[in-house]
Amino acid sequence: MTLDELRRELDQLDGDLLALVARRQAIGRQIAEAKRSTGYATRDYRREREVILGVRAKAEALGLSGELAEDLLRLLIRSSLTTQEQARVAAQGAGNGRRALVIGGAGKMGGWFVQFLGSQGFAVQVADPNGAAPGIPVVADWRAIEDLDAFDYIVVATPLSASGGILSELSLRRPQGIVFDLGSLKSPLRGGLNALKAAGVKVTSLHPMFGPSTELLSDRHVIFVDMGCPEALDAARALFAPTMAEQVVMGLDEHDRLIAYVLGLSHALNIAFFTALAESGEAAPRLARLSSTTFDAQLDVATAVSEESPELYFEIQALNDFGAESLEALARSVDRLRTAVLKRDFPTFQALMLQGLEYLKDRKEVVQRRA
Repeated sequence: MTLDELRRELDQLDGDLLALVARRQAIGRQIAEAKRSTGYATRDYRREREVILGVRAKAEALGLSGELAEDLLRLLIRSSLTTQEQARVAAQGAGNGRRALVIGGAGKMGGWFVQFLGSQGFAVQVADPNGAAPGIPVVADWRAIEDLDAFDYIVVATPLSASGGILSELSLRRPQGIVFDLGSLKSPLRGGLNALKAAGVKVTSLHPMFGPSTELLSDRHVIFVDMGCPEALDAARALFAPTMAEQVVMGLDEHDRLIAYVLGLSHALNIAFFTALAESGEAAPRLARLSSTTFDAQLDVATAVSEESPELYFEIQALNDFGAESLEALARSVDRLRTAVLKRDFPTFQALMLQGLEYLKDRKEVVQRRA
């Protein structure tokens, strides 16, 4: 066959593959309906493992890479799960014509919540000077809304610098619905949240541990901060009940103390990493030619961090009442590592490595069990 003929055959095969994927997606939607009617969970890790092992064996029998087959199947499974989860959210959602106001709905996470609530049947309105998606009612300023009691949920999805003041102002209006924010940090919102609590408003606080591009919530976490109002906490958690998100409930101080490490420490580590590279005098293309598996993995994460908002990342570092703790821990760790290397102190270096191995062992075991 000629090169053109071979390419045409590949084009035909690509079309056949896409048709099979579409058929697989259609079956996935039927499976979602069957699971809902029988009460089965959306995700079955045991079934996934069996399917993946079977596909690897079939691939290897055909002379194909088992790893390639597994990667392809995991991608298809994830797509199918996304379809199933979205169908479950739409079918079991708590909206049923109720109303929700998203203050800051034109932002990235605000927009995610507008879509999420809309998929559950809520009549969503946005309050944002930057507008809203087509078909969504919008006002530039939430303060212009006379009847806040008309909303069953009020979501504050504005930047941290504005959210605390909005929460405080809402406490003066005393809306009847559930009020919660989406702040990745709660220290600067403490006053507003406590003002709502003191005013008798049904308030809680959320921290979605994922970005606005997320479609599938399996293996994702949503943190719910308990502000002492069971009705608000339960109502906010109910929004995510149809999803596969892991729900974590904690107190206000506990949230920021943990986030100082989960976000603050990880951000600081990556900022220090790319700062050291940028000031090393070595050109990025030259380092890329000498890259290793570990370097590439770290560089991918650091690159993603470098593309984020400096304002937001500064707030996460500077506005956390517990932020200094993780930064000091990082500084001490780097100093111990530096001292051990400069003094050729292998026992200390080894002790650091073994300490990390022991600490991370439990997490590795959990990941392996789920896989």
